[in-house]
Amino acid sequence: METLFKHQIDFISYLQRLLQEGDFSSTYKFAFLHAIADICIEKNIQNSERLTIPFDEIVDKLILLYWQHAKPFSTNTTAKVDGGILLQNAGKQSKIISDITFLQLDGIKNLSQAKNSSLWKSIYKNTLNTLKKGPLWRLQVLSKQEDCFLFPHTKGQNFIELNEGVAGCFRQFHDLVVRFTRQGWIEKISKIQDNQTVVGRSGELNDFLFGTNRSSIVQAVGVLQEIQQGECFYCNKPIKGAPEVDHFIPFAKYGNDLGHNFVLTHKSCNNSKRDYLAALPHRDNWINQNLVTHEATIKNELSSYFSCDPERTSYVADWAYQIAKKNGSRLWLSKDTFI
Repeated sequence: METLFKHQIDFISYLQRLLQEGDFSSTYKFAFLHAIADICIEKNIQNSERLTIPFDEIVDKLILLYWQHAKPFSTNTTAKVDGGILLQNAGKQSKIISDITFLQLDGIKNLSQAKNSSLWKSIYKNTLNTLKKGPLWRLQVLSKQEDCFLFPHTKGQNFIELNEGVAGCFRQFHDLVVRFTRQGWIEKISKIQDNQTVVGRSGELNDFLFGTNRSSIVQAVGVLQEIQQGECFYCNKPIKGAPEVDHFIPFAKYGNDLGHNFVLTHKSCNNSKRDYLAALPHRDNWINQNLVTHEATIKNELSSYFSCDPERTSYVADWAYQIAKKNGSRLWLSKDTFI
């Protein structure tokens, strides 16, 4: 226990040093760190295990993280940034943003569609080259020296292997890592001179860069209405008026849209649950509905719009409930009722 506690303290200290002493000349290293954190909670691993992460998974995650960033933040015609798309580094636009913008202009709306596009091979290659030339080797350079606390710098591999216990720390402190990473990412974008004519309050920028796309998740309404027979997932009463799509594992805890993570609710139930984790009876019902009984239906109907990986969704849910139990968090049951 003392060894685990010390390693966690060392992890937090290293994270602080990384963000303070690292050279973040662009936003790639923020994205890389965020990607590692997300991938760690999508796996079924023990805290002390080493975790091997293929470059393929990192590339997918980087493109997903930058997807929203490639959209115009402003239509201000006096802005210095091209098309209102925020720069990710001083000078010309980053390659990954240019590539994603090209995909979006071709009518591709999400990563699932991108991977089925004829453009995917070249964009994958470009992103992999960016990873290898930049953040892969530069993330762990602190005050001009290599300090490989997270993973060893080993040339000639198509993966990284996190050092013993590191994946467990990313799982335990995922919220903290993501919060610090996004804060640094936003500060970097805000300080780029050409962005300053369009960037408003930091809250607006956070919502734009890292918020859920409400217009996108409405794609799930039809299939969920059919599955739930027009009833609210949480209170089991008929939905009268406009339904709302809720992230069962709250978006605030895991900021990705997974097709099997959606449920249909009353507006009042959704507003009451907010960013809380639902109580175990709701979890059991969700597993039965989305990951067992209607797993194939959801995948068939929503895979064109969202990642539909029931195993990954299950692992994220396991992680969320493990952390809640460890922290003694109360779980939401119904309006004003927690257990």
